[in-house]
Amino acid sequence: MIRIRKADERGRTRLRWLESYHTFSFGTYYDPQHPGFRTLRVINEDRVQPGQGFGTHSHRDMEIISYVLDGALEHRDSLDNGSVIRPGDVQLMRAGTGVMHSEYNPSSEDFVHFLQIWILPDEQGLAPAYEQRHFPLDARRNVLRRVASRNGRDDSLRLHQDAELYATILEHGHSVIHELAEGRHAWVQVARGRVRLNGLSLQEGDGAALSDEPRAEIVADGAAELLVFDLG
Repeated sequence: MIRIRKADERGRTRLRWLESYHTFSFGTYYDPQHPGFRTLRVINEDRVQPGQGFGTHSHRDMEIISYVLDGALEHRDSLDNGSVIRPGDVQLMRAGTGVMHSEYNPSSEDFVHFLQIWILPDEQGLAPAYEQRHFPLDARRNVLRRVASRNGRDDSLRLHQDAELYATILEHGHSVIHELAEGRHAWVQVARGRVRLNGLSLQEGDGAALSDEPRAEIVADGAAELLVFDLG
């Protein structure tokens, strides 16, 4: 079974400095039909204006992933981490027992466009942690590159959850296939472009939940960038 979450049906937050689309319930946006999917709780597509950002705020007991599509995102936290992430970088912050952090667009000219993803950890009260990896374009072009996993294999970020995250950038007409083991589920999020998922058309911003499907076969109908989650 495949259930599509259309881009234009997502929740929306619009502020002077931020435009954000919420695939699942988030903040003041509540949709009882879309509270999350399995252990995947948040996919927010954010565009932050130059010189603006999210001031210092707290999180706990969540695996938080940031995936930049355009521009740059500056991160600072109470673990004394400070970095700027750009396209190709994937950041994982384990909030655990509690972390304070801020996210800011350091550019004076360009928007930053990124996805923020929250995954429930498999236990509460973990020690907070931070990781960042760069995954070059060639490592993601026309292949599914594992960027996060429970055991950190293939030099991916280490999640405290039975979940894997893959990223790919597809050229027109190219395809990738992700096999799903029995009892596994998948979420496909189209960050850019248009694709066909098991024959169904998905547009930019669309997501799709797969359950009781043996595989996810994705064909690009143009240049496309997407994320694939494999979930227990």
